[in-house]
Amino acid sequence: MLEVSGINTLYGKAHVLRDLAFPVARGQVVALLGRNGAGKSTTMKSIMQLVRPASGSITFQGEQLIGLPSHKVAKMGLGYVPEDRRVFTDLTVMENLIVGQQPPREGAVTWTQDMLFDLFPNLAERRGNRGKALSGGEQQMLTIARTLMGNPLFVLLDEPSEGVAPVIVEQMARVIKQLKSEGLTVLLSEQNLHFAQAVADRAVIIESGEAMFEGTLAELNAQPEVRDAYLAA
Repeated sequence: MLEVSGINTLYGKAHVLRDLAFPVARGQVVALLGRNGAGKSTTMKSIMQLVRPASGSITFQGEQLIGLPSHKVAKMGLGYVPEDRRVFTDLTVMENLIVGQQPPREGAVTWTQDMLFDLFPNLAERRGNRGKALSGGEQQMLTIARTLMGNPLFVLLDEPSEGVAPVIVEQMARVIKQLKSEGLTVLLSEQNLHFAQAVADRAVIIESGEAMFEGTLAELNAQPEVRDAYLAA
């Protein structure tokens, strides 16, 4: 469904992604793993064309994304949940969801507010609260819910478990499993290996912008030397 092939992304003279390549098959949850600064967020931004790779190819359902405006990438059915959440702090939960609403998309779940409140009971209880009154975990939930209001085919989640309480992390894991059961494909950026093991089918480990491992979680678990080399603190 998504094919990243040989992308090189630079910030000025800093070469962040180096010939990075990996596939994501339809219906899978793929975890992009690596230490802080490995290039995970830059990979997400490169896919969404928020940062333009200097070379390489990124295709979604066979269509080239390189060079497209970010809003056209989103219209193709990619939903992006950034690491820094970016809720509209002066809007209520309900208003944030309305902002994200898009028409139904062929082949995608058409999400409603009631469906999302079933998925995120915390938000249902605070639907009239402004974004700035929510906890960090609730803001993360709201950002995911707002993205789902766009009825995406494919969701990019950047560090969903970072900086939230353990009980929220457990809820996030349940949400990702539910999204997969609804037919969505997910690319998940994570430092938390335990969280990734709970939800992902496959993993890609990156270090200094290069792919060091690509395979199933079972294959990764069978190679503790890889985990120790690239994921240990």
